[in-house]
Amino acid sequence: MSQETPCIVVCMIDPKSGLCFGCGRTLPEIARWEQLESAEQRALMAQLPARMADAGLAPMTKPA
Repeated sequence: MSQETPCIVVCMIDPKSGLCFGCGRTLPEIARWEQLESAEQRALMAQLPARMADAGLAPMTKPA
């Protein structure tokens, strides 16, 4: 299993879209992340920038 994650430690869910402000995942996606195969994780990660843009959420960066 991959150790890749889109998490940037900004864990707050947008009530309108249901997406995390930090990574763009939904709560169910976050909860099952470790059970996903590496290919599934990478495929989901590839969707996140467009998903956040469609929801009107600006990309954030990991806090220093």
